[in-house]
Amino acid sequence: MSELNLITKLADWYSQQCNGEWEHRSGIDIGTLDNPGWILKVNLRETPLEAVKFEPISATKGESDWIDCQKRDGQFVGAGDPSKLALILEHFLRFAGKL
Repeated sequence: MSELNLITKLADWYSQQCNGEWEHRSGIDIGTLDNPGWILKVNLRETPLEAVKFEPISATKGESDWIDCQKRDGQFVGAGDPSKLALILEHFLRFAGKL
């Protein structure tokens, strides 16, 4: 799936959660890490995904080839090397039932 389609699906999921309150204290953060890499944090509180189990995903083939996705403290947290942003988004969207 193209990166643009992934972003569009993520934006659709976000829009579906917005209810006048959730978006004021929750949301999605995409940032960078200094090792280097990407991090995606999605607040799941007060969403249908809050109670859904997520099987952690972790794979490391070296310092420049790794990914780690898990659900913790009411958030989906995905991190990976600089080439893994699209894959992190795919894992979240699959979990959210959007792929």
